[in-house]
Amino acid sequence: MKTPSGDQSPTPPSKSDYDLDHDLDKDLNGDTLREECGVFGIFGHPEAAAITALGLHALQHRGQEAAGIVTYDNDRFHSERRLGLVGDTFSRAEVIARLPGNMAVGHTRYSTTGGTILRNVQPLFAELNAGGFAVAHNGNLTNGLTLRHELVRHGAIMQSTSDTEVILHLVAQSKRGRFIERYIEALRAIEGGYALVSLTNKKLIGARDPLGIRPLVLGELDGCPILASETCALDIIGARYLRDIEPGEVIVFDEHGKESHKPFPPQPPRPCIFEYIYFSRPDSIVGGRSVYEVRKAFGAQLARESHVDVDVVVPVPDSGVPAAVGYSQHSGVPFELGIIRNHYVGRTFIQPTQSVRELGVRMKHSANRAAIEGKRIILIDDSLVRGTTSKKIVRMMRDAGAKEVHFRLASPPILHPDYYGIDLPDRGGLLAATHSVEEMRDIIGADSLAFLSVDGMYRAMGEPGRDPANPKFSDHCFTGAYPTNLTDQNQVEPQPRQLSLLAEAS
Repeated sequence: MKTPSGDQSPTPPSKSDYDLDHDLDKDLNGDTLREECGVFGIFGHPEAAAITALGLHALQHRGQEAAGIVTYDNDRFHSERRLGLVGDTFSRAEVIARLPGNMAVGHTRYSTTGGTILRNVQPLFAELNAGGFAVAHNGNLTNGLTLRHELVRHGAIMQSTSDTEVILHLVAQSKRGRFIERYIEALRAIEGGYALVSLTNKKLIGARDPLGIRPLVLGELDGCPILASETCALDIIGARYLRDIEPGEVIVFDEHGKESHKPFPPQPPRPCIFEYIYFSRPDSIVGGRSVYEVRKAFGAQLARESHVDVDVVVPVPDSGVPAAVGYSQHSGVPFELGIIRNHYVGRTFIQPTQSVRELGVRMKHSANRAAIEGKRIILIDDSLVRGTTSKKIVRMMRDAGAKEVHFRLASPPILHPDYYGIDLPDRGGLLAATHSVEEMRDIIGADSLAFLSVDGMYRAMGEPGRDPANPKFSDHCFTGAYPTNLTDQNQVEPQPRQLSLLAEAS
């Protein structure tokens, strides 16, 4: 802008609409774990792109920032990658028409490394000397930054800030003969949690990390193999579930059929416990267990461990509903929908002025006064991260006339950050890592506060308890027992989590 004298005066920095909306979204989701990603692939089906789009719809809960599909039509690859929800792009017939071919891989993204810009949206694609190669990745590499810096020092040119791009370069630089050998050599170099679905001009490839931290399942539709993060993606298209991809397995589909490779030494699996607590859809089957039934069992165990005399059990929707059902059934206390969730809050809903922003959680949750007024209530949620939303929900319940408000979490206190694909704050941002239970209770304003114990969580999973010498799950956020090396975190000189990249409109 110009001053009256005509001199240029710098415009004071101000937040964009996106920044304000993003801040509001973070505020509304202050106590939630942020999603990972969802992957999907199909081989040999004439409607590969449309089926992949449907599969990604079912996996939308795993990431809402961006989505992409890559197909191959026996001549060339086709790619559509867009910011936003799956339905924003892939529900349109003209988009699907631009994705011909009978092979496809798809990805729905929540960024754990790399910002939300179009060049980070997956599947990532590269032209190698063996032909085109697309890869979709759920998880996070704990040595991704270290490998990236080594690759750049040796001349690699990176086009994104996603750790997934490291896999493309490792495959490209391998001197092995067959493509699958090059692919496996790349996997041997990476650490962390991953489920990969990859596409070449001849093959669909699925791979799961040696500990099985991230999930990947195999299904079949009309005789065509399908790979997906969860069984709910098979259900939506009427596909038949066949089995889980085994930890450390690399499975390849081509015109000759399938072949399975086991390139890693066998070790006890450590699937991520958060798939059961939060990430997977309740109607999915993960590791042979119904997610819905496990969450109900968490709630029942919570009732065994920390019940108090109340009138109603109230879930924090939607994440706390199955656990609240289990709590109610075990305790005999009636289940009531004391909080109603508005599913239609969008980022462009309103220009969030400061006064509106302070209303915060009421845009997504509102009290059902008829169910809670004058009653002693127990709130059930799946987890607590920062405590901001929990505090507002407790206040909302009191404002609606609740006589007592008790809070229960159907998971143990989160004490440590995650490095395998869950976007958790560093330790200083985790409420339970910096406060006692009594201090947390005081902060959120509840009459009492309790978490599910670690052993209780294992018992709800059908185990006798947690065996420290051989834990059955990746539970590091509760225990600090990380199942793999944390190479990037252990560098003598800390490396930036967000790498530089040319700013551009997306």
